[in-house]
Amino acid sequence: MLKRRDFIALLASSAAVGAVSDAMPRSAFAAAVAADLPQQSPAFEFTSRYYRLALSPDAPEITCLSLDSLGKGKLSVNPILNQSARRKKAWAARSTGASFSYLAQHQGNVTRAGWTFQCDPKRIVIRSTADKDMPLDALIITFNQLTNHATLLGRMDKCRQAMQIPCVLHLPDLGTARITCNVPGVTLGYDALRFAKTPFVAVTFPPATAANPVVEYTVEIAAIYPQLPGIDSDARYDGFRRNFLNIFQINPRLRVLANNSSSDICAFTVYQYAMVAAQCPPLAEGLSALDILRDTLDRYCDGMLAYGLVGYAGNYEGANTSTWKTNTPYDALDSLPSLLIAACTYVQASHDWKWAKDKFPVLTVWGRKMLQTDHNRNGLIEYPMSGNHGCYTAGDAYRPANWWDNIGFGHEDAYCNALAYRACVLLTEVFNRIGQHSDASFFRAHGQELRAAYYPTFYNPATGLLAGWKSTDGQLHDYHFIFVNSVAIAFGLLEKPQAHGIMNQVMAKIQASGYGNFHLGLPGNLMAVAADDYNVTSPRWGGGGMRGFQKYENAGATACYCYFTIQALFELGRPAEARTILYPMLQSFEAGAFQGKSSDGMSKDWKTWDGKCYGYEGFLVDGYLTLLTVFADRKALTERSSSTSEKKG
Repeated sequence: MLKRRDFIALLASSAAVGAVSDAMPRSAFAAAVAADLPQQSPAFEFTSRYYRLALSPDAPEITCLSLDSLGKGKLSVNPILNQSARRKKAWAARSTGASFSYLAQHQGNVTRAGWTFQCDPKRIVIRSTADKDMPLDALIITFNQLTNHATLLGRMDKCRQAMQIPCVLHLPDLGTARITCNVPGVTLGYDALRFAKTPFVAVTFPPATAANPVVEYTVEIAAIYPQLPGIDSDARYDGFRRNFLNIFQINPRLRVLANNSSSDICAFTVYQYAMVAAQCPPLAEGLSALDILRDTLDRYCDGMLAYGLVGYAGNYEGANTSTWKTNTPYDALDSLPSLLIAACTYVQASHDWKWAKDKFPVLTVWGRKMLQTDHNRNGLIEYPMSGNHGCYTAGDAYRPANWWDNIGFGHEDAYCNALAYRACVLLTEVFNRIGQHSDASFFRAHGQELRAAYYPTFYNPATGLLAGWKSTDGQLHDYHFIFVNSVAIAFGLLEKPQAHGIMNQVMAKIQASGYGNFHLGLPGNLMAVAADDYNVTSPRWGGGGMRGFQKYENAGATACYCYFTIQALFELGRPAEARTILYPMLQSFEAGAFQGKSSDGMSKDWKTWDGKCYGYEGFLVDGYLTLLTVFADRKALTERSSSTSEKKG
């Protein structure tokens, strides 16, 4: 007969669970369970400084899972979406300190089939044990996207909604966990939808089977960020350490990096993911952010569409997607430059020259197609919409030229041309490295031509700034665009005296505008965009000129594109000004101030200058590119420290 002490050991050990003899009488096994289980504790919960786990006392269901990668006990947020369980089985459950066990019952008898959860301070071991008479259901963890935009990060290849192991579970603003498994080839189910009754992300752990009688998943809490000198002991950088992975979100139905795990994929933001992936440490053994980036790029190379590319529509490949308006016959002007920058960044960071050679034909086609939009042959790429005042007043039937898709960018676009120049520079470097010297020379020449035309075309002597775009009627459209001027400096389109002059004006105009709450990020522009230079009329979305001012893309404050301003200041040797913006933003990143929604349903990724929310995504990865400026910050501090030491010496 199974003794009580043997039964307790059985519950605490997966080896024991798997080793119960098939010859053991069912009645003896059930009797031992019945004798012991009434003494179970009602508290099915474990808490350490790194995570909080709560389970149902009735079934193997997770009711709370909060992570804190930094081990500071920041565990008040529970992102689990608790749904009414439709339980098909009765369970014998037991809680013994840091171990929680559930054995399935069949016809009144307790079987060997079950789930156990063994908790350590930084690790949860989840075991599933099979019984031939009792097939197990999967363990499903469902996250409420209204609370947290959870994501799995790993390789999906061609397996839709199936994530390979090892992978990483990342809860933005909370923490990160590496997931491994003792059985090779097991994949996790992974799904996300935003147009559900409650937007969700679901992670499914397959149960043990006859083929794999004991399946063990290890969920280990980890802080994954670049190890920069001095940041571990400085609380100012907690937002960097906790959230370095925030820019990475995989849409499981499309299997690529996206705005967030249930949102659109955007061709024109891939270059930002690449910039962070190039600096990211390994995610897990045999898994890097560059692997995920390559998988994303492979799909684009194979012809996948995205927002910003003609043909991308709602329900694309079964995902909850928006539509790049089907009657807009033009790709966004920044889509191809973005993909090219991303591809070259991947190659240079990974040294995957074979991939570069294999994809050379695609990259060449993309590059030449990008440059072919220079219809007037003045060296600048052009969007087919005129960009004239009023050209978008028919509503949003046509989208403007770039990421800022409510502002009437058209024709010669300063932002897109900055990206195109960067793409030419990188293509030149990569093509020379793989021996494609003729094409390298082609892109070098076009890049030089573009750079020569850039400042004379976009510089507005009346404001001392670069205008956002020049329309076909010859007018400059200048709304004091902070991001346009900053991108041009960061990507090397200006000579140093020009760059300093431009940045002097940017900082002066920020001060003159009255904007100073850098915890909110930065506005994209400082002047109200005229109603006839905006492609929507509703003030809620920034339309109507002054009526929409400070809302959404019409000067709304956001973390998006702040990277370029801060980085440009560091590159120009102006670290004090850079930190005036960066350090308040780091505090906001640590506070999770750019994720979630306010009580009126508007999200925190866009705000008015006094902090009222006017976003819609709930979580927009683009803003977390800003975290990369910590590299420049620490470099400047190290150089200052070295200089001080030399002077003292």
